[in-house]
Amino acid sequence: MLLPWILSGLGLVILLFAGDALVKGAVNLSLRFGVPALIVSLTIVAFGTSAPELLISVQAIIDGVPGLALGNVVGSNTANILLVLGLPALLATMHTSEHDTRKTFRFMIVATVVFIALGFRGVFDWIAGIVLLTLMAGVLYDAFRQTRKHRSAGKAARAAANAGLDDDEAEVEGADPDMKMWRILAYLAAGLVGLPVGAQLLVTNATIIATAYGVSDTVIGLTLVAVGTSLPELATTVMAALRRQADVALGNVIGSNMFNLLAVIGVATMVGPIPVDPQFLTFDFWVMLASALLLLPFVYFGRDISRLWGVILTALYAAYLLAVLFYV
Repeated sequence: MLLPWILSGLGLVILLFAGDALVKGAVNLSLRFGVPALIVSLTIVAFGTSAPELLISVQAIIDGVPGLALGNVVGSNTANILLVLGLPALLATMHTSEHDTRKTFRFMIVATVVFIALGFRGVFDWIAGIVLLTLMAGVLYDAFRQTRKHRSAGKAARAAANAGLDDDEAEVEGADPDMKMWRILAYLAAGLVGLPVGAQLLVTNATIIATAYGVSDTVIGLTLVAVGTSLPELATTVMAALRRQADVALGNVIGSNMFNLLAVIGVATMVGPIPVDPQFLTFDFWVMLASALLLLPFVYFGRDISRLWGVILTALYAAYLLAVLFYV
């Protein structure tokens, strides 16, 4: 049983490096076209860090373990808030009160509620996929409108500054104003090749582990795979917290959660239907929604994510894992 664990770990490592490469390439390509930092964190970075979830979910359906696909997304969304925001807050207070993420937070809550409602149909099929992808298209259109507005308002300022990247753009993790186009394309290629390879390794061996230990593919998706695929978000958020870039940190988490619910499951349903285990309807969906609502004090009431909040969020995630593994 040692080999499947080693290969699962190798798959995660490949996913991490491939996801990071994809983010670097996409971020620098986007910033070349004048897309602002916050929009990049809500779309490009969020999509790049959600790419492992997408590839794993598609691969899981192809391999006949759809419970792993749904567990991966639901578990990742819970981990993104409780773990990905909790652990960095233990290192440094994230001053989220200085930034306005109310609009994108509302999008995430709507996406979560719609997702849960569709789950009560008992299956995520192509009909649910169309609903989710339509909502995703609406989010992207709104981001596009914000980008055009930002570029129009800042055109004179950027011309006066006469610089390759302004201060706002420089906040994005992985942004490099001097990066050559061939390097950008190389990063994109490495990400696009590495992600499916890593996904194949992880899904195949996680399924072997689940079978060997007598647990369901849903539980493996909610725990091992979900934590593993949340590592890119965790790495991005830790760096953003240490650099006091709370808007990028919170924007990345909110954006990733929207992509997971709308784009990942939306695309995965086009590959095949995803049955909903009763456990999701009675427990995991509601934990995911409650976790999302925990962001209310930080988004609406001017609270920073302090070290105390870091302890609370991390402890809640540990309790959730114990519940999934031993009590649910």
